[in-house]
Amino acid sequence: MTKSLLADQIKDFQDGFIPNVPEETMSLLMSELQTLIASGLAEKALSKGDDFPAFTLPNANNKALIFNDLINKGPLVISFYRGAWCPYCNLELNALQQRQSDITAAGGQLIAISPQVPNKSSDQVSKSQLTFEVLSDAGNKLAKQCGLVFTLPELLRPVYEAWQLDIPGHNADNSFELPMPATYIIGTDGIVHHAFVDMDYTRRLEPDVIIEQLTLL
Repeated sequence: MTKSLLADQIKDFQDGFIPNVPEETMSLLMSELQTLIASGLAEKALSKGDDFPAFTLPNANNKALIFNDLINKGPLVISFYRGAWCPYCNLELNALQQRQSDITAAGGQLIAISPQVPNKSSDQVSKSQLTFEVLSDAGNKLAKQCGLVFTLPELLRPVYEAWQLDIPGHNADNSFELPMPATYIIGTDGIVHHAFVDMDYTRRLEPDVIIEQLTLL
């Protein structure tokens, strides 16, 4: 059976979603996105060859997971995402879940990280039947160390609220700080061997690329 590319799944979602968005709203979304892209933040983020920051973060069951313990068991595949409220993030996590066994077979340990509180992650794990670890990075502390964090523009907040995308409720703060979507493949030496960072939240790293990169470690 041919596996559907994540990019194809995202396009299918957009084909159904975008025609229903008012032109004025779509124009605002695209304008603000282009401004964020032009900021160059993605180019300043943690990249290939850098040491990945050590961390201790709670999983969906509020159990603390320690970076050094994890890395001693094998390479890590860490995906930073915005939260369960984000449809593009859910498409990515579901695509990763579909290839979880292949990622494991290639030697990788898959971990997803967002700023949402553990109970929101727990709901997401149950709803999407995720079998990999989903960690909570309160206050985006780890994401900030990776240079991934930006603040959602004020002009976009009413749009998100109208769509019932409750960022403060998910993150338990009113900062509106979010991580750029990013995927890091980290070797047992703690060094980033592959990095994908993109301010455009509609673009994500294909699971096939993750598996290919794992075979090169």
